[in-house]
Amino acid sequence: MRFLSKLVLASACLLGSMAATAADASDPTGHYYLSGMTEVGSELLLKKSGEFEWVLMYGATDMAAQGTWKRDGQRIVLTPHTPRPGKFRLFTESELSIKKDPRQGIGVAIVGVPSTGPVGGIEVQFESVSGRKASAVSGPNGDAIAQMPGTETWKRAGLRRAGSKDAWTWFEVPAERARKRIAGFVVLNPGELQPAPFKTLSLSSSKGQLSVDDNPMGLRGTYAKGSATD
Repeated sequence: MRFLSKLVLASACLLGSMAATAADASDPTGHYYLSGMTEVGSELLLKKSGEFEWVLMYGATDMAAQGTWKRDGQRIVLTPHTPRPGKFRLFTESELSIKKDPRQGIGVAIVGVPSTGPVGGIEVQFESVSGRKASAVSGPNGDAIAQMPGTETWKRAGLRRAGSKDAWTWFEVPAERARKRIAGFVVLNPGELQPAPFKTLSLSSSKGQLSVDDNPMGLRGTYAKGSATD
């Protein structure tokens, strides 16, 4: 009887372990990394909320998308959000790394994501204390540069997606930044600003990996899930 009890207990533990393993395998959420394409880096985050974040880096080209994911049989289908208005905040002084202040006659708005990189395609409207305005669009390096006479003092800045009719998001420029004619602005939702490079992206799920199905981008390879600490 004692042996039988031990056997039953061991079987129950084994079944419990098998059930947990099966549950883990059936849960696609997590952080994935792409392999199978030379000189291409890509990451995919599937969230339990049903949302995803995707990035791809190839040479000087960066692509990003955010949206929702769902199961379709043995596939995971990613559907990006349509472009949305930008969300912004000021860079803190500790986040800024400015080696040289701009020369007299111009104002510079640095647009980007701290510890990540610049964000282009953001229109910045510079407004001085006297009410004078000038506009510029951030380039690939994240800088929006506008003519600003030395007699003018920068008062506030408005930001929105370039070429859009989004409402301006306005910020009072801190006194030190106004004096130096350079300030930084953080984009809080960079993946939502530009159209994604795909309308949908289908991934075949097998053994905890996601293989890229045929797509117009020519993306291929397999996304493997990283460790729990990634």
